[in-house]
Amino acid sequence: MTEIPHGTLQEQTFYEQVGGEPTFRRLVHRFYQGVAEDPLLRPMYPEQDLGPAEERLALFLMQYWGGPRTYSDDRGHPRLRMRHAPFVVDRAAHDAWLRHMRVAVDELKLSAEHEEQLWRYLTYAAASMVNTEG
Repeated sequence: MTEIPHGTLQEQTFYEQVGGEPTFRRLVHRFYQGVAEDPLLRPMYPEQDLGPAEERLALFLMQYWGGPRTYSDDRGHPRLRMRHAPFVVDRAAHDAWLRHMRVAVDELKLSAEHEEQLWRYLTYAAASMVNTEG
């Protein structure tokens, strides 16, 4: 619990509980190391350097889990489905994305409760991005 003025208590956000920005940056960096070598996913990132995509995902996840609102301040509403619409996201892409994210999540060594909460969101998010049968 973190004390705030006037002696009341405020519960920590998930972002704070798991270690804040360094944790999310480690997660996303490890994820993009996998993407960089993936023959299915890598072509979906037209930028030569994956750094900008890595930064966007890190900022999005930090904001989603209760961290700074930098993502929305810089890019507006996330509109994830719209932003992914130009890409063919089928079951194979979904599975590859989750495979790389699973490695990254495992390497964080979060508590079982935090890992389960994070993984539940990531699997939901991956499923909601699928826009093509197959």
